[in-house]
Amino acid sequence: MPTSRRTRNAVKNRPKAAVLAGLVIGTMAMSGCGPAEADNSLTWYINPDAGGQAEIAQRCSDESGGRYSIETSLLPNDAASQREQLARRLAAGDSSLDIMSLDPPFVAELAEPGFLAPVPDDVAAATTENVVEGALAGATWKDELVTVPFWANTQILWYRKSVAEAAGLDMSGPVTWEQIMEAARTQDKTLGVQGAQAESMTVWVNALIESAGGSIIVDPEATAETIELGLDTEAGIAAADVISTIGEDGLGGPGLPTQAENESLIGFQGDSGSFMVNWPFVWPATVAAVEAGTLDQAVLDDIGWGIYPRMSEDQEAAPPLGGINLGVGAESDDPELAYEAIQCIVSVENQAEYFVTNGNPPANTEAYEDPRIEESFPMSETIRDSLQVAAPRPQTPFYNEVSTGIQQTWAPPAAVDPETTPETSSNFITSVLRGEQLL
Repeated sequence: MPTSRRTRNAVKNRPKAAVLAGLVIGTMAMSGCGPAEADNSLTWYINPDAGGQAEIAQRCSDESGGRYSIETSLLPNDAASQREQLARRLAAGDSSLDIMSLDPPFVAELAEPGFLAPVPDDVAAATTENVVEGALAGATWKDELVTVPFWANTQILWYRKSVAEAAGLDMSGPVTWEQIMEAARTQDKTLGVQGAQAESMTVWVNALIESAGGSIIVDPEATAETIELGLDTEAGIAAADVISTIGEDGLGGPGLPTQAENESLIGFQGDSGSFMVNWPFVWPATVAAVEAGTLDQAVLDDIGWGIYPRMSEDQEAAPPLGGINLGVGAESDDPELAYEAIQCIVSVENQAEYFVTNGNPPANTEAYEDPRIEESFPMSETIRDSLQVAAPRPQTPFYNEVSTGIQQTWAPPAAVDPETTPETSSNFITSVLRGEQLL
């Protein structure tokens, strides 16, 4: 649908225009404790968790010896709403944004217009040593560290040992998408993938394209007018072929078009479960179900794990990257003190504790040496190795447009056509970025 000149200019002038646009309806109120008021008080805007960030805030406050006190303020549940509220406050010059928990895909959008305080060189050096490559990539914009990795996340391949054995599939080494699709087909089982029109679809598409040696965006630093997408390429076509095959052949089960991470897990735990790509929460959730008596111990004993499937036997997979980085608002009253607190928050000890208590994997490899981690997450070594080769979703100030465009053109899986979807998707997103169409 054609748009007005004002709309076209607004898209072309992003990212600053995008985050300023929401200010016309006012800054949304945050839930939680609210901004800190004392001179040495810092406000940390956190994403919802099991209470781990609040505990770390208290611990670091106590250990600071009175140098600072960290108060937490809770952000909304979903990442899109978190981004919207933080972007509005940053655009308005809110000085209460001392520390922010940020999803990696939104880092570029906030860094490009200068909404984030620079990371001091000494802090960058202290907080990136022994940090997994995937987390570093997700914390960087234009070759500069603009946020500090706190915890990282990745999807791994979960499988039912009995199904893999019956299919004659050797799980001691890497496997390909073609192999697990064929195993599910011959054993009359379903694959656990996320086919819903949601962020999980972007996660899947990006991982497939990166694993095939491509990228959704060729030049992440390009403007809206000059951006070049890598969707309509050999890698994009290969990704579409995997998604299309799973959808058309019914390998994802009847609920695939509305299936996100939780629904995938439920199916995987059932009689039709075989292979699944999903995040580490799978393990504690399954353990909890067994302890609650809603799932047989035999199911837990039948679960194995490995690195994300490859697109081809001779090319290493590029698993999805998730997690949280810590950023400091450019208008914070005391960015120096905020970064001092961040160094405490991301300490090896705190990352290990956060993994054990909240299930969020460390970004620092040293944290994995904590013996409690292997006891709670026996697949922790696989998670760590996966994070070393994980690829972030497109690092671009236009991530919202790119992700939403993918969701609208690559779902449902059965409607994906390798011959047309990559090109259609690429043309649609490019038109949106140039102000010629609306999302």
